[in-house]
Amino acid sequence: MGGFSKRSFLRATVLGSTAIAFGIRANSNASKRAVKSNLLVFLPDELRADAIMGEAARSVHAPNLHKLASESFVFERAYVTQPICSPSRSSLLTGTWPHQTGCTNNKGVLPLNALCLPQMLADQHYQTGYFGKWHLGDEFSAQRGFQEWVSIDDSFKTVEHGHKSGGTSDYTKFLIAHGYRPDRHDGKLFSLEFPSTLPFEFSKAKFLENKACDFLERNRHKHFVLFVAFLEPHPPYNGPFNAEHRLEAVPLDSTVDNVFNEDLPLRSRLLQEFYRKQIRNADGYRQIKQRYFGLISEIDRSVGAILAKLEDLGLAERTITVLTSDHGDMMSAHGILGKQLMFEQSASVPLVIRVPGETPGRYSRPVSQIDFVPTILDVLGKPPHGQCAGRSRAHLIRGETAPADFVFLQWSPGKGDVEIKTSALATKREVQKCFSETTRAVVSPDGWKLCLRDHDKNELYNMKDDPDELHNLYYSGSHHDTAAALTRRIHQWQRLVRDRITV
Repeated sequence: MGGFSKRSFLRATVLGSTAIAFGIRANSNASKRAVKSNLLVFLPDELRADAIMGEAARSVHAPNLHKLASESFVFERAYVTQPICSPSRSSLLTGTWPHQTGCTNNKGVLPLNALCLPQMLADQHYQTGYFGKWHLGDEFSAQRGFQEWVSIDDSFKTVEHGHKSGGTSDYTKFLIAHGYRPDRHDGKLFSLEFPSTLPFEFSKAKFLENKACDFLERNRHKHFVLFVAFLEPHPPYNGPFNAEHRLEAVPLDSTVDNVFNEDLPLRSRLLQEFYRKQIRNADGYRQIKQRYFGLISEIDRSVGAILAKLEDLGLAERTITVLTSDHGDMMSAHGILGKQLMFEQSASVPLVIRVPGETPGRYSRPVSQIDFVPTILDVLGKPPHGQCAGRSRAHLIRGETAPADFVFLQWSPGKGDVEIKTSALATKREVQKCFSETTRAVVSPDGWKLCLRDHDKNELYNMKDDPDELHNLYYSGSHHDTAAALTRRIHQWQRLVRDRITV
């Protein structure tokens, strides 16, 4: 399973998100903090960073999410470890790189010896719950230190630890109890599309809202950790608030009409070709983005209700509240939908942390979700854990300063959102080869991004001068020294985290 071992974790512990920090230790003040707080984590699926912060956020009807951000410390440039569901979630919950656990694609199953946040918290006084999409193996059973479990998906069946994992989700049971008949051919389960056609009262978001509010009510006199993992705004880009935003007011990315040239990776060009054939024009992209915005409004209503319950119960001042996501969505950028790519819209996410007693603020330098677990342990007053490959960023939340870091990202081959069999851009063999490519990328504090690949072209962007990532400078011949220095950074990081992929 990707070389996952206690030895590799202990070796990775000193690395931090830069993986080149040469012995920077996690904040030692954590063990001295006596305050005991609750933790509430909102984890939507496929939420772009600019839906929550920046100029673009003004177009999205999400008052509760925006209010939470205004009351929080906001990491403005937070990157996932890998821009697709399972690998990213594995890092978010365990504090390890996807290649360390073997969760390198969407069929990844978290190994039993990988501890999750509640297990690292190691505090029996916490009541813990995970409600919503899991996508790391068994969807149906309480596990990994989570005492309460609410499932919403039947579609993510996999082979787990030698046997096939499957069952019926709590949400499916809820729909059947309310008279809905499963629409799949087996007559037992609902398709992923069916719930998106239902009114809000029967949506997955509302179902999780009700379960979360009940959890808070029952545990109002206890300490708790609760993850609320919404499916939305993940495809099928459909829901009860499709018309919430006026179509003409929905902005498209400025790069929607950009056409990649041959200096770009073939995999990116194939995805662009695929979506352009499906959607055809700007109106088509705008209609999809309108529905994507509607899904954000949907989860906003449920987040608002859960936060209101927190206030009503007098728990807000004792609860650390987090909003983040497992990846973003291109959502018209470069004419592409979905994730899988290293472009900002796909690889960056909101990271919003509200800590009672701390002043809201913003941090504009790059950070990685590899630091999420150690940061949360720190703000909960717990010491760092040896499994974590990252380091705490709680000092930034507390108003302290620190040198900016390099952030690293991965991509490993696996089944993506679309299947491309034929193309005008390449032969069948070339298509297969480029979809088997592996990427290792770095984002520098001064605004450079380098992506190195084994079976496709490399990319180099100066995001200060080119924030839309329109100009791949890797093959320009004018930035050889920058590319060489960042290549050394990637290779050094690979050695330290025992990543044996050659790029």
